Order: sequence, then C-alpha cells, then structure tokens
Amino acid sequence: MEELIDVLDEKGNKAGEILTRKQIHERGLWHKIVVVAIIDKNGKILMQQRSKNKTKNPLKWDVSVAGHVSSGQTSIEAAIRETSEEIGIDVKEEELKYVITYKEIVKVEENYIDSQIYDCYIIEKERIDISNIKIQESEVEQVKVCNLEEFNEILKNKNIMNRVELYKEIIKYLK
Repeated sequence: MEELIDVLDEKGNKAGEILTRKQIHERGLWHKIVVVAIIDKNGKILMQQRSKNKTKNPLKWDVSVAGHVSSGQTSIEAAIRETSEEIGIDVKEEELKYVITYKEIVKVEENYIDSQIYDCYIIEKERIDISNIKIQESEVEQVKVCNLEEFNEILKNKNIMNRVELYKEIIKYLK
C-alpha cells in the first residue's frame, strides 16, 4: 500500500486532505519531509548515496536520512522511523536536535512537482560505526563517513542533494 501523507498549506498547517505520495507529487501540493544528519564527536558525518532506482536524484549523496512524514505523524516520529528504516539505527526523541525548517518547490518531471517543507535535525553520536548499519536497499545504495573536508568536496562536485540551507548549518556545527 502506498504511503499516505497529510496535505499542508504553505505555512505547514494541515489542509484537511490525506493523499498518496503519488497524488501529492502529481498535484504539486505542500507536504512535510524530515532530514536527519548523524554526526560523531570527531566531526564526521554519516552520508548515504540514494538508490539508483529513485525517481528523484538517483545515486546522489545525501545526509544520513531523509523521508516523507506519513499522515498523522509528527516530524520527530517520522525522523525516528526513517532513521530505523533507511539505515537500521534506533534513536530516541531526545537525541534529535532541531536545526532548521525551510521550503522548496522543484519540478522534477511534467507530472512530478515537489512542494516540500523540510524539518531538519542533527543527531550526535559518540562514534559512527558503518559496519552496524543495515541499509534499506530500495532507498539507499551505500553509506560512508566523511570529515568536513570530504563533505565540502562532495558539495563542490555537486554530486549531492540540493539542501543548501541545511548544509550551511551542518558546516557551522562541524566547525
């Protein structure tokens, strides 16, 4: 069954309609996305490469986790769920540090418009051990851990999801 998502107004309030992900994108309606950056005490960040089968930005690098907020969920609940689903890491609500919310509209294809409101979080871990990560193959191709220099190199090469507002905050955090 396809994921159901709450339609939002431009300010992020529920508009009273619940649609499938496909319907929301076909109509270009506002909806919520969560993005989670997992960073360790040594200033390294866990990155994921999106699956080659993704409609939007296949094989591009991204921060640790990103996904849609399902109908009836808070962004914190979605961040916890997505972190567990995509990379097999269980996190608690108190580990999520809110960073920023921003909006973006992107026309991906003729009948695929992303009108998204992003809630972004950082999780700080003592150490990131990628051998413990269990990737969701339908979402993630591979993972790696980057220091600030490597992260900046990925940004420079533009082989990364467009999350400029969040990346500015991550770079400040890593410094």
